Amino acid sequence: MKDRVFRVLDANANRLGEALRVCEDITRFVVSDKASTQRFKTLRHKARAAVKSLDGKGKILIRSRDPIGDVGKKTIKSESERSGVESIFRANMKRAEESARVLEEFSKLAHERPPRRFKDIRFELYSLEKSIIEKMQSLRHNRHRPYRK
Repeated sequence: MKDRVFRVLDANANRLGEALRVCEDITRFVVSDKASTQRFKTLRHKARAAVKSLDGKGKILIRSRDPIGDVGKKTIKSESERSGVESIFRANMKRAEESARVLEEFSKLAHERPPRRFKDIRFELYSLEKSIIEKMQSLRHNRHRPYRK
């Protein structure tokens, strides 16, 4: 059973890092917000450190990985459709928030004293999401529509 817990942790650690990178790049290259870009980068590093605290040298999670046997790897229609940069940002923020929650819950099973850092990351994401969405909407209304909603 422990292997399955580590498999959940591995999948969500990867999902969180990937989603944070997408949001960081949008904040950096589309929104051009240096401070928020740095916040995303810092969160990515915090997430990596929190995962490492569960996995030590990084061998347990990778050993539990089973991409071939993953019954949920097929892309669903909603994952392959985006109407613009803002929808990509929103989808990846939700992905990051949900992954942080799963990591928060499953780390309780994998660690005697689970790191509170996943909860802290999740709440930082909620704050960043609100801030960046407001900035994107402002950009959309104040420019010649550099991207679609």
